[in-house]
Amino acid sequence: MTHTTIPATKTARRGTIIDILASRAITSQEELRRELADLGVETTQATLSRDLLEMRATKVRNAQGVQVYSVPDADGSHTHQAEASQARLVRWCQDLLVATDLAGNLLVLRTPVGAANLLGSAIDAVRMEGIAGTIAGDDTVLVICRTPSDARRVETSLLELADPGSSPATRPEGTPVTRPPGTPPTTDHHH
Repeated sequence: MTHTTIPATKTARRGTIIDILASRAITSQEELRRELADLGVETTQATLSRDLLEMRATKVRNAQGVQVYSVPDADGSHTHQAEASQARLVRWCQDLLVATDLAGNLLVLRTPVGAANLLGSAIDAVRMEGIAGTIAGDDTVLVICRTPSDARRVETSLLELADPGSSPATRPEGTPVTRPPGTPPTTDHHH
């Protein structure tokens, strides 16, 4: 179980709403209010209604045919467009992931110059289990995982998305996986 502290601000409340709507099928404002309360975010019906209106929430039919709330996510897609987010992550891993380096619970991803934000944003959009957050610079994404085993699992997942034949499972921690920019991710070069 993880512990996340959520400040009592409008921005934090709305970020929590996005997270809830992305991870659960919420069919009513009352259900959403209960989910928020379970996370320690108390809000009135009027405030929640105003938040949803200002966040451009809509009801969409999910894969099971149920009408659920959805809002535009940080990447512009709706929170219930998981398949599109996953497809974006696959594309960016294949096109942008140059190297990975594991350091305990931290995973460092290298990209071509100027591309780290695209990859970091795609990772954020899929909300992978075990990731506390990402920080993207110019050519580096720092993925902060909750545990070292989460970091290894995330690294394996991202490398498999980049190339199903690539796996870091046999490589010792601290040995980065690299490939020259512009080449397919089919070989493992150890430094």
